Amino acid sequence: MISKNKIKYIHSLELKKNRKEENVFVAEGHKLVGDLLGRFPCKFLAATAEWWDENPSVKADEIAVVTNEELSKASFLKTPQNVLAIFEQDNAPADISVIHKSLCLALDDIQDPGNLGTIIRLADWFGIEHIFCSPNTADVYNPKTVQATMGGIARVKLHYGSLTELIGQLDDVPVYGTFLNGDNIYSKELSSYGLIVMGNEGNGISPEVERLINARLYIPNYPQERKTSESLNVAIATSVVCAEFRRRML
Repeated sequence: MISKNKIKYIHSLELKKNRKEENVFVAEGHKLVGDLLGRFPCKFLAATAEWWDENPSVKADEIAVVTNEELSKASFLKTPQNVLAIFEQDNAPADISVIHKSLCLALDDIQDPGNLGTIIRLADWFGIEHIFCSPNTADVYNPKTVQATMGGIARVKLHYGSLTELIGQLDDVPVYGTFLNGDNIYSKELSSYGLIVMGNEGNGISPEVERLINARLYIPNYPQERKTSESLNVAIATSVVCAEFRRRML
């Protein structure tokens, strides 16, 4: 059973300030919760009897066996699934040395939680383990973001802080960015390590960050003489860029 107070508490975690104060976040669904168990300490787990029958050894600080109706009252989803969990956030400090030896992403004020979650999922698919985010980038622990990662949040670490300060600490490291006046990504030499900066949905990469980018890339449309959309969605652009970087490494 899940109490009214607990349901109220779960709903309060939809707000960033409450998640930050409590240092927790919510995840729902068998696959997502399963990926996060063992990766993040689990503070609370509510699931149907059928789920517990299939997962009898799962541990959490607090557990509850609930009905589908009770779960629907606590859920953020239109179609609630059979398990909901509250996990502790990961506040481990960033180690920027990873940029010198692996490919990393940087997100400059990405606003949409769905876009952020999709980018995390893409990073997971392409083996990118670290994403550096500007302070105004959407919160990784937003319920919509968490769900959109499809479990990628268990394997990709996000770090928030000033991108200008971060890039300013990088010596002799490629810092890539996508621009309409950049070099064709398919003919440009690409490195197996460094930082790929992706910009805001409406404004692109900010002028302050743009000044620090030393490798400008462009994703050409096809055929180039054909009139087409003005730009790509940032998550789609990220997938194209990451795919080309990884293709070069095969």
